[in-house]
Amino acid sequence: MIKRTIFFANPAYLSTKNEQLVVSFPEEGKEEKRVPIEDIGMLVLENPQITLTNGLITKLIQNKAAVVNCDKQHLPCSILQPLVGHTEQTERFRNQLNASLPLKKNLWQQTVSAKISNQAMHLFRRGKEHKKLARWATEVKSGDTENHEAIAAAFYWQNIFDVKGFSRYQKGIPPNNLLNYGYAILRAITARALIGSGMLPGVGIFHRNKYNAFCLADDIMEPYRIYVDELVYEIVESGEKLEELNTFLKAELLKIPAIDVVIDDKVSPLMVAMSRTTNSLQECFAGMSRKILYPVYE
Repeated sequence: MIKRTIFFANPAYLSTKNEQLVVSFPEEGKEEKRVPIEDIGMLVLENPQITLTNGLITKLIQNKAAVVNCDKQHLPCSILQPLVGHTEQTERFRNQLNASLPLKKNLWQQTVSAKISNQAMHLFRRGKEHKKLARWATEVKSGDTENHEAIAAAFYWQNIFDVKGFSRYQKGIPPNNLLNYGYAILRAITARALIGSGMLPGVGIFHRNKYNAFCLADDIMEPYRIYVDELVYEIVESGEKLEELNTFLKAELLKIPAIDVVIDDKVSPLMVAMSRTTNSLQECFAGMSRKILYPVYE
């Protein structure tokens, strides 16, 4: 079942009744809305005048819905996490924390290779130079000791957008603003899936920043970034104005969880595919497998 992403940009009062999300509005005469909580995969809260009841928060967490809060710049800045994400959580934490360095280096090699391969295919589909990336994807060594990820990223960003003066920089010119928003949504999806698979999103296989609570999410989302890039590319090509991240653009980017991706030769919504990826990762930590399932961009 495809879970719904619900976005709130206006003041609202959110509560629960009969296992449903009940949305009430402060404006008189505006009709109350209801959504089954079991249908919700992500709740994005942008307006500071949104009120949630504790009962609703509890039910959302129990149903493994990601509750994402936005800052003053309207960018996702936090995700509400459950204390217990899986019945075997303690054992899976232990397996993750005890993972050997050679295993983590191998997992990072797979991750980088999958990311570069997807980037190469994206350039190919856009009729752009991609052969270097395709070659680099096959040359990634254990732990990516030659830093192919950074080399490939520099080449990819120089060639993907036909936007004068564009470079990939968080505070750079559009469409950087769209990429930032899309990646923040993707990060929340990844963190949700990791927690649901019983792992710690803060303990990475490559990223190690002590100030980053989502190091593992930042690792695992890498091969999935291409789907944000594809969506942003199509928005840029449509001629839509990009300077302001308006409601229309956000609505387009909030389609990310439902984008169809190919994983293990099967088509799945991105949010479902991410759970397959994180489950395959925990199997690697448990010694049951040596391969992470990542989507193949086609």
